[in-house]
This record gives sequence, C-alpha cells and structure tokens, in this order.
Amino acid sequence: MAAETVPGAFRGLESGHPTFLRRLPLSHIRARSAAVAVVLSAALCACSAGAESVSPPADAKPGGGQDRPVVVTVTPDGKGAAAGKPVVVGAEGGTLSSVTVTDAAGKRLTGRKAAGEASWTSDRKAAPGTTYTVEAKTRSGSGRKATARRSFTTAAADRVNKLSLAPGKNTTVGVGQPLSVVFDHPVANKADVEKQLKVTTSNGTEGSWGWIRDYSGKDRADWRPREYWKAGTEVTLDAQLNGTDSGRAGGWFVRDYRTGFTVGARQVVRVDLDRKRLTLERDGKKLREIPVSGGTPGGDKRSWKGTAVLMAKEGTINMNSETVGLGDAYDKMVDHSMRLTWSGMYVHAAPWNAAHFGNANMSSGCIGMSDSDAAYFYGRVRVGDPFEIKGADTKGTVAEGNGYGAWNVSWEQWKAKSALRG
Repeated sequence: MAAETVPGAFRGLESGHPTFLRRLPLSHIRARSAAVAVVLSAALCACSAGAESVSPPADAKPGGGQDRPVVVTVTPDGKGAAAGKPVVVGAEGGTLSSVTVTDAAGKRLTGRKAAGEASWTSDRKAAPGTTYTVEAKTRSGSGRKATARRSFTTAAADRVNKLSLAPGKNTTVGVGQPLSVVFDHPVANKADVEKQLKVTTSNGTEGSWGWIRDYSGKDRADWRPREYWKAGTEVTLDAQLNGTDSGRAGGWFVRDYRTGFTVGARQVVRVDLDRKRLTLERDGKKLREIPVSGGTPGGDKRSWKGTAVLMAKEGTINMNSETVGLGDAYDKMVDHSMRLTWSGMYVHAAPWNAAHFGNANMSSGCIGMSDSDAAYFYGRVRVGDPFEIKGADTKGTVAEGNGYGAWNVSWEQWKAKSALRG
C-alpha cells in the first residue's frame, strides 16, 4: 500500500527547522508522535506529585544508606545507680574500638567485647558508692571514628561486710593449715561470694572451699587441700569481693583482699592418750617422744580427739578455768602455751602435774608436759602443724569450726560443703 503523507507536517516549525518541510510518510509521523508523547508524559509525572529534587547527603553510603552517628549506651547510668552488676557499654549503629572504665582513684575495670564488637562488659561488678568514668571509642559503618564519654555513680552501701583471714600474709605454716575466711556479717549469697575467692598454688594442689559455722557463731569459709599440703607449696588467695553483695543482713563488700603463705616442712604431731605419749615427726622421722598427761576421763575435763591444727603459739598466758566453763578449778600463769581449739584445749608446760606424765590423764582437758619437754617442743612446732589425737575416753571429735577441724571429715563430705558443689 502506498504510504500516506500529511501535507505541511510540523509546519509551525518551518522558520526554525526547514528540514521538516518535506512531506513525511504518515507511519513515521505516528511513531515520532508517540515518542514525543512518552517524553512529555514522563515529564508531567515527575511534576504532578509535587516531588522536590533532593541531592544525596555528603555522608551517604553506597546504595543509598545514610551513615548516622554511633549511639553509645552505658549501664548502670546516672546517680544512685544500682551496684553489684557488671558495667555494660553498647554501640548502636557501629562498633567499639576500645572501652576504658575507671573509678575516681584511677583504678580500671577490665572487660571484654562481645562478638561483633557492638558491646563491652566489665569483668568485675560496679562497687557501691563509686563514681565511674567511661570512655568509648567507636567506628561507624563507613569508618568514621568518634569518642564518647559518660559517667555514673553507684548508690552507697547501707551496710558493709568485712572479713578476717588466716594464716597471716607472707607467713610459713604447717602442712595442716587451711585458708580460713571469717565474715563479720552473715553471708546469704554464699555462691556469689565463693566465686570471688580465687586460690592458686605453686603445684596445682587439689582443694575445695567448705562453708562452716565458726566457733564465734559467724559464717566462715575454709579452703582445705584433699590431703596435707606438700612442703614448699606456695599459696595465694585473691578475694576480689569489691562490689559483691553478701545478701540479706550481710551488706556489701567494698574492697578486695589478698594474702599468701608458704608451707614449711612436713611435721605431724601424734598424741596417744591411752599411752600418754606425744610424738613429733618431721618428714616421716621421729624427732622425739614425750610423756604427757591429757584430760581427766569421765567428765567435762576430758580432751578432744581427732585432728586439731596448731592455731597459735601464745607463750606465757593466764589460764582461768571459768573461761571454759569449769568453774574455779584453776587460775594460773602457764608457760609454752600452744592453742589447739577455740574451746580452750592447749598443749603446754604443766610442772604441777609431773607425777602423771606418761602415767595418767589428770589434766583439765589440755595436754601437759614437763618444762624442758615443753621448751623443746615449743621451739620446733609451727602454726599449722596437725595434731592427730586418739584415745578411748574423750569428749568427742574436734568440730570443723572449733579451731581448724576440717580434717575430721572425709574429702567427699568436705567438698559437699562448698556452695558451688556439683
């Protein structure tokens, strides 16, 4: 079919575009008209909604995302914040390059970042009554670095718990000496407290904490080896208790404690009340056998049996029977006194009882010997040496809290006394 033509197509453009004066086939005109319509339609659509052309921000990420500032969060927060919880620092919209948390004294709380580095948690808990300053260095998604600083103050403790430690720091003790911690106030949160009591030894000694009632009535935790210590063992206790809540009626711990000691030669004292003999052994060899007189049979003046640990070498002291519930039986100065229990059992010089040494138990519960034997013995024994006492007529076994009686229970029984057992 012959192509249709339109005379004078685009005539209105004659003056500016003489090339359009030629007659064009109708099919070409329709195609070009459609193309023009599409362009006009697109232009009208762009303006018909009132859209405003916006240039992309300078910090726009590739793909259209915007690089917003990293938001740093810190918990606890503010004044009067709750103590006893770790410090947690978060980075919303980025990662943490580093975190530094210090108290008013400049002491740092160490911590670690989580996988992904969007949060950080302190190893220690925030202590009561303390102001902490947090400095967090962050990195955004595009690599922008920034530093944020925050501070918070924890509420003061309404009650403070303290403790006493044995043995003393930098001492040398016998092979039976346990680590012993006596608390001023009750400890309801025993597991939380025990987790903070870190014991290290120079030779990997196996041992366990056990919770007992001290003779004074206070809560007490002892760390006992499975067997007597090996001579030469070095022991350290690191009690990182600052910021730990001891629980109802106990109060907060507001400081850490640290002690250490060394175990001396292996000395064991064996007391046979039936034979009325005391034997001092060192490294398995007998140094001396001493005739003694123990507690009078048949009543309250009997001696204790079991393993007692030498608590202290007290020298010359006044002994008064009324302090141990025996009325006015005696009140005298006694030489070479060595304490075995809180209840008042001692080893000491007893020259007034000389006729009975090696022959009869006729004391008020203590183990007596001559002046010369007592001087020799006193000069060689060490705090922490175990006394293994046996006899047919005694008033029972030394209790765990009556001095250091932990050796009178089996290893399995002792481990069961740990708040972290199982």
